[in-house]
Parts: sequence; structure tokens; C-alpha cells
Amino acid sequence: MKPNNETLELLNRHGSVRQYKDTPVSEEQLAAIIGAAQMASTSSNVQAYSVISVTDPGLRSQLAALAGNQAYIEQAPVFLVWCADLYRLREASTPHLVADSPTYEDTTENLIVATVDVALAAQNAAVAAESLGLGIVYIGGIRSKIAEVSELLGLPDLVYPVFGMCVGYPAARAGLRPRLPLQAVLHRNGYDAATTLEQAKAYDEESRVYMRERTGGANDTPWSAMMAKRISEPARMQMKDFLQAKGFLRR
Repeated sequence: MKPNNETLELLNRHGSVRQYKDTPVSEEQLAAIIGAAQMASTSSNVQAYSVISVTDPGLRSQLAALAGNQAYIEQAPVFLVWCADLYRLREASTPHLVADSPTYEDTTENLIVATVDVALAAQNAAVAAESLGLGIVYIGGIRSKIAEVSELLGLPDLVYPVFGMCVGYPAARAGLRPRLPLQAVLHRNGYDAATTLEQAKAYDEESRVYMRERTGGANDTPWSAMMAKRISEPARMQMKDFLQAKGFLRR
């Protein structure tokens, strides 16, 4: 029998929310959400992330424009900017270092650590928010104008905005988008290239049906065609230069 409980049901109901009621999210709710985020796993207890809650309407409007005119950034009562943060690590550690000794906070490994840390924390927050009856949507669009977003938020060196997250009470929910079959992502004792591609082909038909229903028949593009478009178009090509300028990826 397939296992089931309240936590699994909550996780399996997840869908991005892009329409919000004007009902506020309380400070107690926000504290509970971020508190749950802080309990996510973190590499070596580094806790290499920070979260900026943006409540100022003018600032939210500017962020919405920088993220590609995504109106729900302004509509949702809470907009969180999740940042990978190695600045705190460096500055807190400095008094304990031998003078002029080399440090390695700028390595590719530490960029990975910080990015994974912030993603794990944010997903804990998403689940916590949904457990309170709220909805969320991640906003990767803040990386489209990442230098401008960073300046607007006053981010120091070794801090970069990974994504945003709208949080609020849903005014409407989209249907659940089907995911790849389990056999496409779960490999046993080694990577099974043939099976994963077979399952991806099978998923194309399911994704066609979903898109037809979602668009009222206007679109039935399969998943593989959408992914082909994605990898054939350059996106956010400024990221490497920006990260290096902020003190990351130097080794």
C-alpha cells in the first residue's frame, strides 16, 4: 500500500500561486515560516543565506519591474528575496584568523554550498507557508537584472539574490502541473540513461494534455519541445561576470 500522511498530502498538493488576496500575512506567520527555513539542513552549519522581506510598496514596484513586470510581486502581501550569503561567514570569522592568512570563501565550492543552503531553506519555508494555508511562487526573474536588484537591496560583496518568493493567501490556484514519471528520475545502483529518455518521451504526451487543458486548446507543446527552446536561447549570460565581481567564483 502506498504510504500516505498529512505531510505527503501537503507536498503533493503544491502548485505555484500567482493570484493573491489582500489578506495580510502576520509577523507571527512570517517568523514561523523563516524559523522553519532555518531548520533546513545546512553544510557544516555554515547557514550561508539571508532573507530580505520587502514590504515597501515603491521597492516592490521596482523589483517587479526588474523581474520582468511580474505583477504578483506587488500583489502578494509578502515578497521574500532569498540570498546566498558568504559575507556573514567571512566577517564573523575574521577576528579568529591569523593576520594575513589566506582564506577561501571565494571558491566555486563555497558558491555551491551557499546556493544549496539557500535553496534548502527556501523549500522548508515554502512547505511551512503552505501548511498555514498560504501559497507561494518562486521568482527566478530577479536574476534577469541581478546587478540592479543587488544595488537596490544594498547587498554587499559575497551576497547574491538567488530567487524571490511571493507569499500570501491564494485568490486562485492553477491546476497541478504533472511531473516526470518516477522512473525518469529514480535510478537504482547507477544512472540508467536509456530508461530516463524513454520515460521523458512518455511524459511528452501527458504534458501535451496538460497544456491543452490549461490553455483551452491554444497550446499543446510537449515538454521536450519546451526544453529545446529553453536550452537554445541564451539566458542571464551576465551571471558569471556578476558573481565574480561580487567576490564569488574566483577559485
